[in-house]
Amino acid sequence: MKIDQAIKQSKFESAHQKAFINIMYTANWLRDQQEDLFKEQDILPQHYNILRILKGSHPQPVSPGQIKEVMLDKGTDLTRIIDKLVKKDLVKRHVCEVNRRKVDVHITKEGLKFLNELNDPIRKLSSHIKKNISDKEAEKLSDLLDELRGK
Repeated sequence: MKIDQAIKQSKFESAHQKAFINIMYTANWLRDQQEDLFKEQDILPQHYNILRILKGSHPQPVSPGQIKEVMLDKGTDLTRIIDKLVKKDLVKRHVCEVNRRKVDVHITKEGLKFLNELNDPIRKLSSHIKKNISDKEAEKLSDLLDELRGK
């Protein structure tokens, strides 16, 4: 459905305003698509993001500062989010042996298993994108979003 139909608005100040609104609408739509899946697992998208970051560096630990640097949602309370993952035994946090002022975080075996169990449901969510746009269009969309951010 086109953005003008979705929000029942046919007039925009400019093509740029229409694109801006469309990006916000689509970002919220994607968030809503994920919400049910993550609610079932008693996690937030930020938890999933941290687990994927830790899996990417596994078996090496990552500091909270390094996690924050690459998180998709940088405005979250990282300590609270990590606390919940520790409580669920999906990550471990410990003082760095080399630098006692630094904390290391790493994913546990349970965390890796948990992520693996989410692979199919996540693929199913992203299949909507694959169904509606080609690989070439997806690449172009990604490039346009990079350009939008000035990257």
